[in-house]
Amino acid sequence: MTTALALARSYGVAVRFANLGEWGDAELRSEYDPSIPEIRLNLAVAARLPSAQLGEFVALAVGHELYHHREAIREVPRLRDRGARESAADGFARTLVGPSA
Repeated sequence: MTTALALARSYGVAVRFANLGEWGDAELRSEYDPSIPEIRLNLAVAARLPSAQLGEFVALAVGHELYHHREAIREVPRLRDRGARESAADGFARTLVGPSA
C-alpha cells in the first residue's frame, strides 16, 4: 500500500475515501478526477472488507487510478480501447503491489 500512496503523493494526487453512490450490480471501487487531481476510494467497499484486505484494496485501487492519471498527464499513451485501458491500469496496479495480488 505504501508504494502506491507514495507514488500518488509524488504526483501530487490526493487520495481519500468517499461515498461513490449506488451502481446497481456493478461495484465501483474507485474513481479518478483529473481536474483536482484526486483519487476517491469507495467507502462502502472499504467498510465491507476485513481489515486484513483493506491495505491491498487501497493499493490496487490507487495504483489503478494512478495509471489513469499517467494517461491524463501524457506520461503513458491513452489506449483507444476502453477494455485495453482498464486492463493496462489493472496491470500497473499489480506491479505496485507485487506478485501476490
